[in-house]
Amino acid sequence: MGDVERRLAQLEELGLSRRLRLISGPQGPTVLLDGNPVLLLCSNNYLGLADHPQVRAAAAEAAMRWGVGAGASRLVSGTMTIHRRLEERLAAFERSPSCLLFGSGYLANIGVITALAGSGDVVFSDELNHASIIDGCRLSRAEIVVYRHRDVEHLEWSMAHHRSRRDAEAGRLIVTDAVFSMDGDIAPLVEIAELADACDAQLVVDEAHATGTLGPEGRGALAHFGLEGEADVIVGTLGKALGSYGAYVCAERELTRYLLNASRPFIFSTAPSPPAVAGALAALELLQHRPHRVERLQANARALRRALAQEGFTVAEDGTHIVPLIVGDARDAMRMCEEAISRGVFAQAIRPPTVPEGTSRLRLAAMASHTASDMCHAARALAEAARALELDPADICSPAPLFEQAAGEPDAEPEEAAIRVIDARPGAGAGAGGPFDYEREEAPLGTEAPLGTPSETAPFDLERETSIAHAA
Repeated sequence: MGDVERRLAQLEELGLSRRLRLISGPQGPTVLLDGNPVLLLCSNNYLGLADHPQVRAAAAEAAMRWGVGAGASRLVSGTMTIHRRLEERLAAFERSPSCLLFGSGYLANIGVITALAGSGDVVFSDELNHASIIDGCRLSRAEIVVYRHRDVEHLEWSMAHHRSRRDAEAGRLIVTDAVFSMDGDIAPLVEIAELADACDAQLVVDEAHATGTLGPEGRGALAHFGLEGEADVIVGTLGKALGSYGAYVCAERELTRYLLNASRPFIFSTAPSPPAVAGALAALELLQHRPHRVERLQANARALRRALAQEGFTVAEDGTHIVPLIVGDARDAMRMCEEAISRGVFAQAIRPPTVPEGTSRLRLAAMASHTASDMCHAARALAEAARALELDPADICSPAPLFEQAAGEPDAEPEEAAIRVIDARPGAGAGAGGPFDYEREEAPLGTEAPLGTPSETAPFDLERETSIAHAA
């Protein structure tokens, strides 16, 4: 048996082997999974825009006008008018002076962190930050201090401890997710922003799971807390609530100009494809003109949490759209996932290294396109799946809600000797309403209110049947 075969066998034995599942059709509230219809409860298509007719039409029109691919990197010949248009719209949406598009959220985080921090600098990172942030810290070759999850006191202690033992000229960077992807809790951004300002540190906030889900007009967690302009860098994604693919970075013009010159993932990657950019632009227009989508998402999240609690799961009603059901053992989580699929609900099991050992879970994600009855059906199927495995739903919990303070992969010891992870703990050594898609049932044309003024009793997405969003 070769080395690769041995590794695969070991993953299988530990219950950590992975495989691809085949989805047929678009990312809607229900999909065909390996040929069987299921309720989709693990997609990041939070606002249900990935298959919206106006978004599809905008992407198709862009393909006909600009072609399928950009053909080159942004600094060669890959920057098209559609790229500039989306950057301008995103900058306005984020209330930021400028914006720069990246190929993906992973590339954006790596590109920002490696450009802003290097050898001799220090990066302070939440222990449950996304893998892209962790890898960006590693690749930067800066010194990394991992602070306990959402623990501002520990972060403050870590920064004070470092100030006394580091060169005063060393750059300091705080990086945090806004909404943590696996737990669904929200970073204490008010306190972190105050600390960054007091300690003269740059602050990078990844709004990937907050854009389109929190704040006024869905503008994210920073807007939710009234902190617009307080972060030095905002990282956002086009591939979740906006239903497309790609990412963006918002910051002062001088900083985005620096990233254009220093961010290797930006410099050496082909520009995002015109259809994806146009689709994101149409989705952004829909979000801004139809902000009730955000309210619908939040209502569905509450309905899901209530239904789960009624079925016996230890889940609080308050929280974000991400609801983790922590099973514990990786094999049990996989078995519960399969049992739920057999009952018509697809909620993917998440296992190490994505989450810490012993916290394998089903990560549930509500979408605006779900209905309240969908949420009840899902909760019932998940409870039946748990009991079929002789698991008590009361023992399957979700982290305590931290929504009122507004919703990863744990870091591991890095392999590169040039990178130092410090355990900075004190005393430690250094080291809902009508159906979302009502309009698909042949709603008559011309029945919608003017864009941006839906009535309280109107179908949620009546606009789908009318005008096409033109991307150009």
